[in-house]
Formats: sequence, C-alpha cells, structure tokens
Amino acid sequence: MNRVDDGSPLADLLDERRALVALAHRMLGSADDAESAVDECYRRWYAMSDPERERVPVPAAWLVGSVEGICEDRLAVPGFERLTDSVPDLPVVTRPPATEPATLRRHDAVVHAVRRACLAADQDLLLPLLAPDATAWFDGGGKIRTLVAPVHGRDRVARGLLRLLDRRPHTTLTPHSVNGPTGLVVRHEGRVVAVLSLEVSGAEAVRVWVVVNPDKLRSWNAGPRP
Repeated sequence: MNRVDDGSPLADLLDERRALVALAHRMLGSADDAESAVDECYRRWYAMSDPERERVPVPAAWLVGSVEGICEDRLAVPGFERLTDSVPDLPVVTRPPATEPATLRRHDAVVHAVRRACLAADQDLLLPLLAPDATAWFDGGGKIRTLVAPVHGRDRVARGLLRLLDRRPHTTLTPHSVNGPTGLVVRHEGRVVAVLSLEVSGAEAVRVWVVVNPDKLRSWNAGPRP
C-alpha cells in the first residue's frame, strides 16, 4: 500500500519536524519564528489534496524546500513579524457510545493485548483484536505529518497502527488511564509523543484515537508521569 494509506513511523515524523525546526532556526535565528515557519509549511502540506500529496515523490524533500522558501520570504521583508495565525486543528471527533459496552476488565484485557501485539509488531496478533469495521483517527493537529482521513477496516487500522508505532530505541508503549479508561501512552526519550484511546465492544477494539498533536500532549509533559 502507498504512504497515504499506511502513514509513516512516529519516530521518523518526530525526527522530520525536529530537522525542519532546526533548519528554520538556523535561517531565522529565533526559536519562535522557526516553529511558526514549520507550522506554515505543514499548513501548506495539508492544504493539498490526497492525490496532490501522493504525487510528491519525496515528502521530506518537499517539506525542506517549503521551509526554506518560507524563511527566505520572511527574511526578504524588512522587520518581518512572526505569523500569529494558528494551524487549524483536525476536526474533533465525537465518540459515539459503543453498542455493546465492554466491562472494565474486558476493556483492559483488550488494551493490554493490543499493546503486546504492537510491541511485537505482529499483525497476526493485532488483527483478531480489532473489529472487522474498526476505525482509527490520527490527530496530528497539522503539526505532525500523520494520516489525515479516518482509517476504516481491520486490516488498514492494523497496518496504520503498526506503521506509526514502529519501534525505535528509547521508545516505550505503556498502559495508562486516558480520560478514565485504560489507554496506551507512547514515550520517546522520556517524553510523551502519542496517546491512544480505544473503544472496546466485546473482545474487540471498534474505534481507536491516536493523538500525536504536540499541543494536545503538553499537559502530559508538564509534570511527572508514572
């Protein structure tokens, strides 16, 4: 499947953003202006349609060129000011109640089983834990190059999760309360970089929400977490 279908590993996406911010910082000399330039770059990326993005042969090269162009445009304006327009967030998804709510014990069992399958990077273990019509949402807030549209179907959800959570050194995946029920928290070098919440029906996850938007993860990194 193509990259629009399966996405990219989270560690690669984090490295990508850090590299772009470093490039913009070198050009503009300001951390705030660098973040603003990179946000504008991603805004332009998401302003394109899926077919337009898919025609970009090397997204990383496109992003570098875009950041360089944005920085050069700003440097060409005497006394330029940092943009104040915020990057629009992805639409908020309202979670409908499951038709067959799982008991707390069953919910936790499914979440822990999903964690084991993801740690093992084993699609055969993960597939039976997902409902055939499972749906996943990946919220990057326009600041991380995640999948834009919801992913539907057991196979595509499994591929998307395993692709995003492709493990790297110094990365952990641990169970943790997420707005009440048990979810999964991804840490990279000690910082929370993703939070997953699952809606379970019976013995299957029917909906998965993956938040990688740095703005929404600030509270997770604001103080000590277990």
